[in-house]
Amino acid sequence: MNNNRTVSDTKRSFYTIHTRPINSIYRRVVEELMVEMHLLSANVDFQYDPIYALGVVTAFDQFMLGYAPEADRLSIFNALCKSLEDDPDRYKRDAHRLESLAERLSGPELVSWLDRSTSFEDTGDLQASLAAIASNAQFKYSRLFAIGLFSLLEKADAEMVKNPETRNDAIAKVSAALHLPEDKVSKDLDLYRSNLEKMVQARIVLQDVIQAERKKREKRDTKVSASPTADSSDSSN
Repeated sequence: MNNNRTVSDTKRSFYTIHTRPINSIYRRVVEELMVEMHLLSANVDFQYDPIYALGVVTAFDQFMLGYAPEADRLSIFNALCKSLEDDPDRYKRDAHRLESLAERLSGPELVSWLDRSTSFEDTGDLQASLAAIASNAQFKYSRLFAIGLFSLLEKADAEMVKNPETRNDAIAKVSAALHLPEDKVSKDLDLYRSNLEKMVQARIVLQDVIQAERKKREKRDTKVSASPTADSSDSSN
């Protein structure tokens, strides 16, 4: 991304690409993600990697769950990436590849792959990326990278991440191997899970509001259709 671009430039670009209005509770989610990605991309130490891409895709999919119409959700994601002068297909492609890898491994197998004690023939470039992260003292850690790691662990073994003890053990091993700030990773993931729960509650409230408005409208329409018109009154006399 052009480092001279401001957050306002990115927002302006986004709303030029995606021109339809965004539902209220989701607008803040989109703009916060946009700002976070902008600030990361503008950082001199930041480098795109597949785990970060998975974090972006996962965060977007989880927080935008239930967004309607579905076509707008795709448009919003594409605009998000393009506003940062990046390719949305690259994010989706790298995220899908990592998800496919995690789905064929057990939790312990995935952890051993992430800490590079196990390797697979078809993941040479991904393992090179892990090695580059581990050896880079200036690696720019981010919340989105942590979400990518969590998504991988969850895909491989959902029960492992539900259990605090096994989840924390996996995070500790991966953090040590990749030289990540373990405490920060754990806190970021705790906040992520908490925010997901809040978003679920917000969606429930939104659905209740929509249902209430629909019932009011239907009741009003029924009253209108049931009321005799002036013309019908005249014709009956």
